Amino acid sequence: MKRIFFIFFLFIACHSCKEEEPVGLAEGFWLAELEVGDNQRLPFNFKLIKLGNDKYNIELYNADETIIIDEIKVMGDSVIIKMPVFEGYLAGKYTAEEINGKFVKENEERVLPFKAVHGIRERFKRLSIPSTNISGDWEVEFRPVDEESYMAKGIFKQVDDRVSGTFRTMTGDYRYLEGIHSGDSVKFSTFDGARAYLFQARATDSSMVGVFYSGKHAKETFVARRNENYELPNTESLTYMKKGFDKLKFSFPDSEGNMVSLDDANFKDKVVIVQIMGTWCPNCLDETKFLAEYLKEHSNNQVAVIALAFEYAKTKEAAFKSIDRLEDRIGIKYPILLAQYGTIDKKMAQMKLPMLNHVLSFPTTVIIDKNGDVRKIYTGFNGPATGSNYESFKKDFHSFITQLLEV
Repeated sequence: MKRIFFIFFLFIACHSCKEEEPVGLAEGFWLAELEVGDNQRLPFNFKLIKLGNDKYNIELYNADETIIIDEIKVMGDSVIIKMPVFEGYLAGKYTAEEINGKFVKENEERVLPFKAVHGIRERFKRLSIPSTNISGDWEVEFRPVDEESYMAKGIFKQVDDRVSGTFRTMTGDYRYLEGIHSGDSVKFSTFDGARAYLFQARATDSSMVGVFYSGKHAKETFVARRNENYELPNTESLTYMKKGFDKLKFSFPDSEGNMVSLDDANFKDKVVIVQIMGTWCPNCLDETKFLAEYLKEHSNNQVAVIALAFEYAKTKEAAFKSIDRLEDRIGIKYPILLAQYGTIDKKMAQMKLPMLNHVLSFPTTVIIDKNGDVRKIYTGFNGPATGSNYESFKKDFHSFITQLLEV
């Protein structure tokens, strides 16, 4: 009898252990949703790829953008998905075909409920045939009844009921938006680990009225009218040197604790590009990739780039950890100095660079000639999601740097 009881106990124990073994995440396409303001759901899509031994990669999609995520940790029935470059991460409990948890940005103290379901490729549900086609350029005003209203340019492409595009503002673009046009309803969203944006609007052939959610912390209304001739003000005139100043001066530490300034020998007799940025900033990341590629293609030692980082991180050590992560992930070969941590307040940033009239945007990019004189300042950055605007910027940038090198 004792022998029979022992065998029965062993069978139950082994069976229980087997049931507790993690089932693993299902390979293929997933639909994820973040809960943003007004309990609205912000959808995005990703594809999970099994590498074996509980190792996975993820391809996250926003229109023409694909973000590769390779920092995925599985522990029992829990999973942590850490976004590349940015500090944000998704964490939750999982079964083979479902994940429930939260999206967390610790330095900004922001948390969004999160759910993902396997086997769904559509971002938004198709409900009805679109009433019109919104392809083209739009004149947009955000917060139209507010004293702090601001203008933007909507750039959209619609194929059948699928919509992609972006909004350009004077301080940068909203990057890759993807969505659907159903009846007179337009919805598009983006999620990249830093930004969680959801737009909803009612559209006619010539107008849109809608709401913009940025996570749970911000909600703005917007109105738009079709205007193929609309252009934003020239961003090169927004930030400038105060009267009486012609040189940019600063001294900030690098990750080794060395104080670095433009007076250092490394920048003597060179065209210098000073990037005012933050590791948390998607537009800054777009510009950082552009500058890293530019230096790779023009390694003639006549052009130098130096970045000044303004960070959310609450400690110097955490700020430099974010900087090191950015450098490693993108392969940056130019110095990134820590100008400020604990806040990204733009008024405080301007106090660090008092010769500028203001710091209006991250990024802001200052072009300095071989004599150390400031020759041009770009406010914001038109990234690759803006299409022709990005191509125009690249052409202007290359031409201007070449001009300075020839003097």
